[in-house]
Amino acid sequence: MNIIELRSDTMTKPSPAMRQAMANAEVGDDCFGEDPSVNRLEEAMATMLGKEAGLFVTSGTQGNQLAVRSQTHHGNEVIAEQYCHMFNAEAGALGALSGVQVRLLNGKLGVFTPEQIEEVLQSGADVHCGRTALVAVENTHNKSAGYPWPVDALALVGAYAQSNNLRMHMDGARLFNACAATGLNAQNYTQHVDTVSVCLSKGLGAPVGSVLAGDKVTIDAARYYRKMLGGGLRQAGVLAAAGLYAMEHNIIRLPEDHVNAYRLAEALAELDVVEINLGEIHSNMIFFGLRGGIDPFAVVQRLEEEGVRMLAMKPGIIRAVTHLDVDGQQIDQAIEICRKVLLPLS
Repeated sequence: MNIIELRSDTMTKPSPAMRQAMANAEVGDDCFGEDPSVNRLEEAMATMLGKEAGLFVTSGTQGNQLAVRSQTHHGNEVIAEQYCHMFNAEAGALGALSGVQVRLLNGKLGVFTPEQIEEVLQSGADVHCGRTALVAVENTHNKSAGYPWPVDALALVGAYAQSNNLRMHMDGARLFNACAATGLNAQNYTQHVDTVSVCLSKGLGAPVGSVLAGDKVTIDAARYYRKMLGGGLRQAGVLAAAGLYAMEHNIIRLPEDHVNAYRLAEALAELDVVEINLGEIHSNMIFFGLRGGIDPFAVVQRLEEEGVRMLAMKPGIIRAVTHLDVDGQQIDQAIEICRKVLLPLS
């Protein structure tokens, strides 16, 4: 049986052309700064993001945590949105690796305001309190069905952070999905933050890796901490080549994934048993619930038996994510399978 994989865009596999690029990659020892493919990737991504320097890292989690470690001190506070990936899905690394505390804000679709920051800001004047050092945003916001930050809202938060001597980091794992959804380019967003991490192994289709970009001083510090944490890379050009291929070929096609996601969401909305808000489908992620107390885990199991994989999540939510390994024809097939499984439940 051919499985239509919709659990996550992390499930993408390198295409034959990407594999060929990897096979042909020039390599060297990256710990000595001598891997030409890694150097090209870091320079190309930094340029695309409008930053001085880039650092190739193994994952988005590593990129995020190096950004925090490089811009804070133990005992500092980081302000972030309550459902952000950095706090909820990175194995407690903020406290374990950087020794920071986190102030969580109640955002709307992952977006918060300068006024909310001001309410919890610790300037250091009170010796009882940890000093706020960093503001973190996530774009697109995973738990909000891939909602892209409005650039005007981001600009306001960035300006407030700068005026209060706070650093600002963007978890841009799906930044290019935000660009595809809004028609903006990456620098429209990244000009408002000090550092940004972008993932190569989700919708861009590379097998491994992310890039952290920012000013040279911060990236030099991040490189040091990457080595400290065992992330020093050697002949990593075979992986960097996949990232370079992804940048050249796979960013431009991301709108196709968004079209496929909306088509699937529209079909799901026609089923009485499904609870879904089409107004919240902005990129390549779909979140929907089931009426009548139906167990989403049982439904996901039944869908997989028919050939479609989705992800059941608490509380009672099912997630589907489109990507380059699922084309329009497979979306048609997924729609028919969803109807077959869910119509009898109505």
